[in-house]
Amino acid sequence: MQIMLVEDDSLLADGMVKALKRDGFAVNWLRDGSSALDSIVVDAPDVLVLDLGLPDMDGLEILAWLRNRGLHMPVLILTARDSTADKIAGLDKGADDYLTKPFDMDELSARLRALERRLSLEKHSEIHNGPVVLDTAAHQLHVDGREVDLSRREYMLLKALMENPGSIQTREALESKLYGAGEEVGSNAIEVHIHNLRKKLAVDLIKTVRGIGYTVKKQ
Repeated sequence: MQIMLVEDDSLLADGMVKALKRDGFAVNWLRDGSSALDSIVVDAPDVLVLDLGLPDMDGLEILAWLRNRGLHMPVLILTARDSTADKIAGLDKGADDYLTKPFDMDELSARLRALERRLSLEKHSEIHNGPVVLDTAAHQLHVDGREVDLSRREYMLLKALMENPGSIQTREALESKLYGAGEEVGSNAIEVHIHNLRKKLAVDLIKTVRGIGYTVKKQ
């Protein structure tokens, strides 16, 4: 799952990025609201973790901007504002969760996993493509009825492809869904994941579009 973290406290954000990557999330860290809005327009994340006290605008302005444009990505507000009135204001403006500073990193990861499960259920619990069934709620893959174990990034890659059958996705686009901005990515990382997926699937599902990227056929 791709997380966008908007937080201007460098020390806090650095620790969060390391903890979230350790837990298997891809994280894109931005320090101000303007950069966040520009990035969302180009490539919206799965979940937004949003500080309210940003240097150039209030985080609630970003939240209102998202909801006014019909963007319904889950938003977890992260802030030192801990009054009941502040929490109500954030939730009323469209936030999905609210975590006050200081907080426990394990709790943050647990809340993000809960948002991920809810997001998967809203999109469809099971994605079918021939003999391949990907359960996005349970994070399980079955091929011809047999369960197949996947690493977290293998799962994320297969999910990205199966959610968009017939659509060709470039290596760069897939990398953005698996890795955070600034994270070191091997030059053949996607190719290695694709190779491993093909071996585990043992069916002709993932197609290479030479010079462009990868796709799965529509069933």
